[in-house]
Amino acid sequence: MTSAAGPEEVGDRRNVSDAAGVAALGACAVWSLITATVHGGRPEGVLLAILAVAAGYAAGRICGALLPVAAPCAAALAGLALTVAVPHLAPGPEIVAPLGHAGATAAVLILSAGSACCAAWAASAPPLRLALRGLAAGIAVTAAALGSTTGFVLCVAVLLCSLAAGRMQRRGLGIAGLGLVTVLVTGLPWAVAGNAVPNGFAVYLEGQLTRHRIELWHDALHMVREDAAVGVGPGRFGELSTTATQTLLSDGKPHSAPLQQAAEQGVVGVVLLAVVFGWVLYALWRTPRSTPVALSAGAALTALAAIAAVGNALSFTAVSVGAGLLAGLATARPLTDEPSQRTWDTRPRGDRLTP
Repeated sequence: MTSAAGPEEVGDRRNVSDAAGVAALGACAVWSLITATVHGGRPEGVLLAILAVAAGYAAGRICGALLPVAAPCAAALAGLALTVAVPHLAPGPEIVAPLGHAGATAAVLILSAGSACCAAWAASAPPLRLALRGLAAGIAVTAAALGSTTGFVLCVAVLLCSLAAGRMQRRGLGIAGLGLVTVLVTGLPWAVAGNAVPNGFAVYLEGQLTRHRIELWHDALHMVREDAAVGVGPGRFGELSTTATQTLLSDGKPHSAPLQQAAEQGVVGVVLLAVVFGWVLYALWRTPRSTPVALSAGAALTALAAIAAVGNALSFTAVSVGAGLLAGLATARPLTDEPSQRTWDTRPRGDRLTP
């Protein structure tokens, strides 16, 4: 399940992956500044998100190399503690709670579950591996206890995908499947905003996501049609959206990362967002970590992409840092060899041990 390539080839792969990541994140930062210059927008939020992802990724690479089991376990516990201790992240009983906090809670819990699954596959002792999977299951139960149905469902999905990853011989198929799921989910807001879904399904989504969010998506798509090249400028959706300006407790966002990127930074912004996620999948495909670790992290990040497609999770710095951290942990090269998920029965033959 680990790469059979030599050290030089593995190093070349890592250099290519790292260079692609730097180029993708740098292009996002530069394009946000360009679009802000054209329309007088505010790129600070985009730049902060990029910095958070980069910082989390760097920390994950370092900690994952030094502590391949303890680091993701600590990340999972930190995410769990954050959602319980910080009330603004939890979808509490407040009637006028700002829209988007529930999505942030689900996102942090999903990333925590993914980290616990990665730690479980990196562990060598069966009792420790079982305990870490129990931690992932406990995170899912916590999501249900906090009232986050989406978080519960997706945490369970991440855990099941992680267990199934242990039986996969080739990670490429799994990575391709995760990419396909991401494309389908992120295309949903576009289809809804463009009235390209059946009426019955549209009514169901309106009941689940609220009419207010659907109207925000319509406003975002209208802005894309008005200026598809560079958008209206980062941070300006709230100023130009009729639905947002007529709402008392509006955060000025359309609550869909792809639509927000398209409305504020044009088609190029959407392409760059897709490139960044594609880079993450590429890094997981080429990582020297075992296939179950790579696919567990990929499943969690795909679930995060699904939430970001219909919510405002990426506007929370904790979510951006957590996403970068999980990607870094799953692509780090541990200083010690990881255990294989297969247990071989070794028998002596002469002066050697053979399987």
